[in-house]
Amino acid sequence: MKLKGKVAVVTGASSGMGRSIALLFAKEGAQVIAAARRAERLEELAKEAEGYEGKIIPFRCDVSKKEDNELMIDTAIKEFGRIDILVNNAGIMDEMMPVAEVTDELWHKIIDVNLSGPFYSCRKAVNVMLSQGHGNIINVASIGGLNGGRAGASYTASKFGLVGMTKNIGYMYASQGIRCNVICPGGVASEIGVGITNPSPLGIKMAQAGGANMARMGTPDEIASIALFLASDDSSFINGAEIVADSGWTAY
Repeated sequence: MKLKGKVAVVTGASSGMGRSIALLFAKEGAQVIAAARRAERLEELAKEAEGYEGKIIPFRCDVSKKEDNELMIDTAIKEFGRIDILVNNAGIMDEMMPVAEVTDELWHKIIDVNLSGPFYSCRKAVNVMLSQGHGNIINVASIGGLNGGRAGASYTASKFGLVGMTKNIGYMYASQGIRCNVICPGGVASEIGVGITNPSPLGIKMAQAGGANMARMGTPDEIASIALFLASDDSSFINGAEIVADSGWTAY
């Protein structure tokens, strides 16, 4: 087992990639704090993991709130005495709004969840990891954090920011036993698009312009396998890197 005895925190664990990551980590022996807003989904997740080498502990939280992010890390310390792995997976879309159409409310909503949330959890976790002398952070961004036309202005800015923060953390703390990498998925079958209720006609038209070049959709389990690789010692020399997983979409 690749994560036997490890302690992990996974956000956005109630569905999609986060759910698959939490389950795979538990199967590989990790004790997992699974965080999300939908407590009932987390309870179902914990039951599904019964019988695995590791276990899943549900933790209801709103990652846009500093206090919830800090309590999430504190819970891992209280339950297990340390945190070995942090996966910042939670994220939301932005109605594909180009900058001229973005309201203050939408901007803050997207940035709070997609960038400020990971910042708060990383800051708290890194301080714990420094005292431990080791730690591993995996952020989940998007090819929208590497290219400008995959979503609206808010989402794009948040994911570019997450990629940049990942590289900064990875470099700054490399000599102190802490690694930080980011996964940049392309199209993956998940619930992230459910929140798109009133998309910008211009934004969605432009964002979909290159969709025909996508070979296929990915699955949450495929992203979970990448997260497992980054969380394990198999990737010990990989730090500050963005791992693109899009079936070659951005290679065109």
